[in-house]
Amino acid sequence: MITAMDTFFGDIGMLLNRGGYVMIPLLLLSIVSVTLIIERSIFWLAVNGRASLRRLSEMNSALRKGEKGRVEDLLVADRTPYGRVAKRLIDDGAGDAVALEAVDDERRRFDRYMLTMSTIITASPLLGILGTVIGIIQSFELLGGDSALTDPRDVAGGIAAALLTTAFGLIVALITLFPYMVFKGQSSSAVDRLETLIASTQEGYKEVQKVAVHVGIDDPV
Repeated sequence: MITAMDTFFGDIGMLLNRGGYVMIPLLLLSIVSVTLIIERSIFWLAVNGRASLRRLSEMNSALRKGEKGRVEDLLVADRTPYGRVAKRLIDDGAGDAVALEAVDDERRRFDRYMLTMSTIITASPLLGILGTVIGIIQSFELLGGDSALTDPRDVAGGIAAALLTTAFGLIVALITLFPYMVFKGQSSSAVDRLETLIASTQEGYKEVQKVAVHVGIDDPV
């Protein structure tokens, strides 16, 4: 275990030594990226997992039929955005204004940290290029200095080390990009499901109103 940790920190030290100071923000961005990817993955597995979608399907069916008691039973164990929106529509009414506000609130939760991930995708390659440019400038300064290098391999080694930051920046961006696109797709699908939930709730309200009107007409009292 100690050997593995020593190797890990040794590799980190080598990256910092060869890539220069620009590697520090790149390493920090990579840590932030991995942390956000794990957090968002856990979030979306809970929101769009099988159990959640099965409960949502049952809830849509119950809402369309106006079975308020069945919906309330389903909501007891539901801590997902779908459950929060359904509860809000039942408590505050299924009007368009309430529905729009509920969806906007959940959309903000869906898009949490997405701006941060987008910034990492954009900034990482730029930081990598900056590190490479700085490294190349330093290599050419060695060529033009008072004690000019005669072996071109020394300069080539410096340029190769400078290119390390570009490679690392691209890796960080790519590692962040693909989960980012998956999370965007999950968010879009979740919003579509919320809109279906709202339509089911409004349809259920209409059915309840029809029954109420029918009973009122047929009731001799």
